[in-house]
Amino acid sequence: MKKQNFKINPFVYTILFLFGINCYSDAQVNEDRIWYKQPAKNWNEALPLGNGKLGVMVFGNTTNERIQLNDDSLWPNNNEEWTEPIGNKEDLKVLRNLLFEGENVAADNLVVDKFSNGKIIRSHQTLGDLHINFDHQNITDYQRDLNFGNAISTVSYKSNGDLITEKVFVSHPDKAIIIELSSEAKEGLNGKLILDRPEDKGFPTVNTFTTEDGLLIMQGEVTQRGAVFNSQPKPILDGVKFETCLKINNEGGDVSKGSDFLELKNVRRATIYIVSNSSYYFDDYKSQNKIDLQNLNSKSISEIERAHIEDFQSLYSRLDLQLIGDNMDGMPTDQRLKNVKNGVVDIGLEELLFKYGRYLLISSSRVGTNPANLQGLWNEFIEAPWNADYHLNINLQMNYWLANVTNLDELNRPLFEYIDRVVENGKVTAAKNFGMNGSFMPHATDLWAPTWMRAATAYWGASMGAGGWMMQHYWQHFEFTKDTAFLKSQAYPAIKEVAHFYSDWLVEDPRDGTLISVPSTSPENRFVNAKGENVSTCLGSAMDQQVIAEVFHNYIKTCEVLGIENELLEKIVDQEKKLRPGFVIGENGRILEWDRPYEELEPGHRHMSHLYGFHPGVSVSQDKTPEIFDAVRKTLDYRLANGGAGTGWSRAWLINCSARLLDGEMAHDHIQLLLQKSIFNNFFDGHPPFQIDGNFGYTAGVAEMLLQSHEENIIRILPALPKAWKTGQVSGLKARGGMTVDIEWKDGKLEKAILKSEFDNKFDLIYKDVKESVEIAKGETFVFEPKW
Repeated sequence: MKKQNFKINPFVYTILFLFGINCYSDAQVNEDRIWYKQPAKNWNEALPLGNGKLGVMVFGNTTNERIQLNDDSLWPNNNEEWTEPIGNKEDLKVLRNLLFEGENVAADNLVVDKFSNGKIIRSHQTLGDLHINFDHQNITDYQRDLNFGNAISTVSYKSNGDLITEKVFVSHPDKAIIIELSSEAKEGLNGKLILDRPEDKGFPTVNTFTTEDGLLIMQGEVTQRGAVFNSQPKPILDGVKFETCLKINNEGGDVSKGSDFLELKNVRRATIYIVSNSSYYFDDYKSQNKIDLQNLNSKSISEIERAHIEDFQSLYSRLDLQLIGDNMDGMPTDQRLKNVKNGVVDIGLEELLFKYGRYLLISSSRVGTNPANLQGLWNEFIEAPWNADYHLNINLQMNYWLANVTNLDELNRPLFEYIDRVVENGKVTAAKNFGMNGSFMPHATDLWAPTWMRAATAYWGASMGAGGWMMQHYWQHFEFTKDTAFLKSQAYPAIKEVAHFYSDWLVEDPRDGTLISVPSTSPENRFVNAKGENVSTCLGSAMDQQVIAEVFHNYIKTCEVLGIENELLEKIVDQEKKLRPGFVIGENGRILEWDRPYEELEPGHRHMSHLYGFHPGVSVSQDKTPEIFDAVRKTLDYRLANGGAGTGWSRAWLINCSARLLDGEMAHDHIQLLLQKSIFNNFFDGHPPFQIDGNFGYTAGVAEMLLQSHEENIIRILPALPKAWKTGQVSGLKARGGMTVDIEWKDGKLEKAILKSEFDNKFDLIYKDVKESVEIAKGETFVFEPKW
């Protein structure tokens, strides 16, 4: 099928909706939505909705509907058993001497023994489930969908010939989960509604009951069990307390209550309101639930839905991408994915997956919430894979790669507010465990932002570059927004603390006198040392050296912008000159991952940490560093030839790297492989299991293929456009310098680029071999139309 070169922007649908015209119906069946002809068989087929804090997964079952519930604050708490490591500055000296003497195994062990505490693992936990037990039979005409344009999931089918509908959305303005059910059957809707939550190693986790005023309430406290005391399991960590309240407004029939359920009897239409709050956000979270319910009671359901759509669209409609060409729009999403796995190219699906990443970030990261974790917001477990925590050696960062470039600047705020807490806690760890000034960040942390290592092995837990990597986001946010108030009040304090730590951390390499990071690792990877041992720690890995160089550079630039002069700045300016280069090209033409050309234990490792300065860093370009640029390509080719990018997020990283290599065909090849190997039927990225970073990384990668602004005073238009994207348009992309960019192309050639700037800007605009010097004043628009 050919996609028509016409499309109504989702914002128009919102305007019509506000005037009472509902266009979110069959008129938009092929617009910004995924859809299916059967219920979800498992969680990886259910459809996600969220308002940043609360989330749901909708299964669409016809006999026992399951709405899985989430709250971003449900974590076990701190307690005395979460003790810090015992390592100190003297232990660090011993560790460094071991590495200088070539005793890598002993150094690896000492990192874990002295500087890590991995005894207890805490995980984000599910809020539970709503079960609606229907007895619908003889099902026909089934369809369910998730519409990105209005953030609403709908289910419709006929039971014995009568239409049944379900609509679900999670309102940010009204802080509630809304479920609307209706039936055209004479007997209406009949079924029980039950709230429950998985047990924690055999122990109940909630108390569920009904109230005199017809509420169904679920109360609980997060615990994590597993320790053994007197031969009996006991709760070893108490945590966040919560309460979930469910209310039903019905038209026709009755709603009766049991001791722990509500029951629909001959109800024509039921509107279900769910509010849920926790002790993390509110001291009196139960009273907050009452306030939220009272607010809902004061509004009609149409007012609530209208406010939800308007709020969501205020973010979603800023950007629109249209790829014109071969697609299978009229086919269910799971069938389209199956076809792609069989070798079909479906650019409409590629477009949808891009939009899905923006949809997911809006749904899992809002001002005032926690940042998106490894699973964003959606988790059905008491013990989630990798704890659904915050991994800082690429995963949390990848979650936010798309924020600025896809016009969602303010969605960075939960990230910065959280990392500010990590920075503050990291000051204690830096001083206590390392004897350093500034702040240290580990490779992984959780809701409470602990900052000591919790590694069982050095190769995946002893990352020294996490703090610097996080600082990249502060500086990048300033580059995109030019928000000097943010730079002064939030970015500078954080960057300063991390830069100060690295300034104290560096030591001279006895072999050449350059400054290096010791101990150092390349995240989650190992090498074979001179003794033939599989080891992790070394004297200045490529990633650590690149990260530290970047932090120093950004600290210096921040000081320049803010007019700051101090002793630390003078010291860092001097140290920057003495840093051992992060990019060293070996005899084979590839970038060295460690301090010397060691044998690689896993040549196809999923991390590409030694290319950090290339992407997501900005220190390599084809024009200014051509030798390193070519070495990056050889490094990636070697990685891939040995089985690299096997996981979803790693494949997404390759899409971004391919775009930076200005190779659209390479990028598109990896898009096809991502769709074929790593995308579940509900469009979630599979590591496997589910990890949301691959979704976010993909969206960032597509944006990188269409627009690049990371080179100083250069904006590239369509730098990595693949042949498959022959014709298309994108509106609302962001470039550094506070510029919004719209692009149109046809038959593989640029038709028009429109740049609107919030500030005075001067740059070179590059499209293929065409370069034009541009000066654009604040508030003005520049139109670039090459003549072919």
